[in-house]
Amino acid sequence: MSKKRSLFEEVGAEKSAAPVPRGTGGIDAAPRGARRAIRAWLIALFALVVIMIAVGGLTRLTDSGLSITEWRPVTGALPPLNAADWQAEFEKYKNIPEYQLQNRGMSLQEFKVIYWWEWGHRQLGRLIGLVWAAGFGFFALTRRIPPSWTGRLLALGVLGGLQGAIGWWMVASGLGDGRLDVAPYRLATHLGLAFLILGLIAWFALQLGRSERDLMQARRAREPGLMWLGNGLIALAFLQILIGALVAGLDAGRNYVDWPLMAGGLTPPDMWQIKPAWRNLFENDGTVQFLHRIAGYALFLFGLFVWWRAKASAHTATRRAFDWVAVMIFGQVVLGIVTVMLSAPWHVAILHQLTAVLVWVLILRARLLAQYPHAQSVRDR
Repeated sequence: MSKKRSLFEEVGAEKSAAPVPRGTGGIDAAPRGARRAIRAWLIALFALVVIMIAVGGLTRLTDSGLSITEWRPVTGALPPLNAADWQAEFEKYKNIPEYQLQNRGMSLQEFKVIYWWEWGHRQLGRLIGLVWAAGFGFFALTRRIPPSWTGRLLALGVLGGLQGAIGWWMVASGLGDGRLDVAPYRLATHLGLAFLILGLIAWFALQLGRSERDLMQARRAREPGLMWLGNGLIALAFLQILIGALVAGLDAGRNYVDWPLMAGGLTPPDMWQIKPAWRNLFENDGTVQFLHRIAGYALFLFGLFVWWRAKASAHTATRRAFDWVAVMIFGQVVLGIVTVMLSAPWHVAILHQLTAVLVWVLILRARLLAQYPHAQSVRDR
């Protein structure tokens, strides 16, 4: 039998007495604090990976990458501790072609310089692995990882471990068969995976900077056309990064220092001298530098087109994001030309590599804003 109501009783008064749930809903209630903490952890990882890319580039530019001839993931964390240890490491280095054909007569003190570069590079890799493991273990054990994020965060660790194995696979290619450097293919694989890991970290950190509720609402205003154009920019930029790694692996940036021509012609001489012809695309220094230039021009022109299309976006933050992409791509093209014309001195070459990191992250940020635009009032447009 239903309870009689007073004539002046508010309709729904009984319902209003029910406890009101706190927060903005199940999506954000539990993981809100964890999102901020995980984002801070990812930002720390991002900074370490950027430093790792810079140190890796300097290791390559100083011809230090083959100074440690063994892969010891655990015991290799300790450097030589006495004169006997240093001499033992030096003797191992003397057995590889780089010493015998290029650095014969090098002193122990000179060897220590290149050894410390490579040891520091590997040590940074270990540090990144420890930071990932400590952070992931803490958030997993305390159950602070938001729903659906465990697999993504775990994938970063798996890719990091794979990167360590590929790093040794790359170094091993330069220890025999008369080689003075690592195989360019393997160097491109190593650098490409580094940029993939960096891109995933940046993407995850950007997503975690906004609440799940905000992202779900923003998806309703996504701009599919701009998203596809952003995907094209990502693909073209990644291709250019891989070609740039081949340029570094072949020391191609130190040849053909005229611009816009190459050795006085539109194309380099002997562009197809290696047989079969397809190998020139990866092993001929002139051909690879030519491809790097062409890919740079293509990225610049496509970036201008995407920027022009983005001007029609109704979202101010999205337009500004693509503005910065266009500005930095232009700056990177100019810096690339300067790098070539100066024959790739180490300080300019490493700046060129770090600017590539900035361009890469800005493209990803713009692409994410095309998918998840910031809400704004009509007054802000």
